[in-house]
Amino acid sequence: MPSFDVVSELNMMEVENAFNQARKELAQRFDFKGTQTDLERDKDLNILLKANSEGRAEAALGVLMEKLAKRGVPLEGLDPQKLEPASGGHVRQLVKLRKGLKQEDAKKIVALMKESGLKVQAAIQGEAVRITGKKKDDLQAAIQAIRSASLGVPLQFQNFRE
Repeated sequence: MPSFDVVSELNMMEVENAFNQARKELAQRFDFKGTQTDLERDKDLNILLKANSEGRAEAALGVLMEKLAKRGVPLEGLDPQKLEPASGGHVRQLVKLRKGLKQEDAKKIVALMKESGLKVQAAIQGEAVRITGKKKDDLQAAIQAIRSASLGVPLQFQNFRE
């Protein structure tokens, strides 16, 4: 029976490339010279943005998002937190990377498949949703329905099997 998996993953190599490009641009741009604006990675591979003012932090976040978009990383996979004051009048902001499909998002996909009236079955399997059906056309219609339902999460469709 044909099936595929719906997952939410970011291409970490592209994230790393965009991160490095953004750091390089922040170091070279004239408006960031001497402002101590920098990007760092933490142990969970999230991005920590440090700046000496809120305006610089917002501009640096814009540079990072621009580089991620150019590398094809979906911006829905980012979760920027609130700006926090740091020592010495500086500010910092944590940008979390969303990995995996959360339980409530998986339940939304299952409910969407039930409401769609398509002859497919959806089952939650860890951080993925497996969708099975008798016809390949039903599965393709399911993919279109999921894409059009803009859930605010970057989704990929993997393991298409016949």
